[in-house]
Amino acid sequence: MANVAAGLEIERVGVAPVTREEIAEAVRWAPKTARAAGYGRGAGARSKLASLDEMARLAAAYRRDGKSVVFTNGCFDLLHVGHVTYLEEAADLGDILVVAVNSNASIRRLGKGPERPIALEADRAAMLAALGCVDHVLIFDDDTPHRLLDAIRPDVLVKGGTYTVDQVVGHEIVEAYGGHVCVTGMQPGVSTTKLVAEIRKSRGLKDEGRGTRVEGRRTRIQKRKDQ
Repeated sequence: MANVAAGLEIERVGVAPVTREEIAEAVRWAPKTARAAGYGRGAGARSKLASLDEMARLAAAYRRDGKSVVFTNGCFDLLHVGHVTYLEEAADLGDILVVAVNSNASIRRLGKGPERPIALEADRAAMLAALGCVDHVLIFDDDTPHRLLDAIRPDVLVKGGTYTVDQVVGHEIVEAYGGHVCVTGMQPGVSTTKLVAEIRKSRGLKDEGRGTRVEGRRTRIQKRKDQ
């Protein structure tokens, strides 16, 4: 308990008291940072799913244990080798990898097309959680990850692709408290958009008026009316 209290004090700016309630809360969440408690890499996929409040508490507990938290976010629609490679690279940048997945509604607002998302949010989150390099997964409905970054305060923010650091959404939040922003490489010629195009081509479908949709564990081709 003394170590927990000391860790809380170190996180403060200047000299500030630590209350009994804060120590009790930290102790309550501290066991969940251990893989023996069912969290972290190697844990079951279902146990990796967390709400934002849970993830903020877990991230604080990880930092008190001296572990660095890496954060990345995206749609991850039709999980492919490009996603997996980038997530493995992200995991190597710290001790704990947190992946935030766009909700169905937020993807539609991004304007990726009437057929997106192809895989529903619960399925996308479950597939990510099944990856060994991923420690925690949460679904978010915001248009940006700003609120998540403010709450989780990751040590490293990562995006994959051709971005520059200044183009990574939320970079200013992480850099403001001394965190780092990194951009990993990408697999050339691999994307969800291209996979969708290949599926349509293989089934003799035109690019307009039809979409591929994954519902639960079934995949079906859905004909859409012209609008």
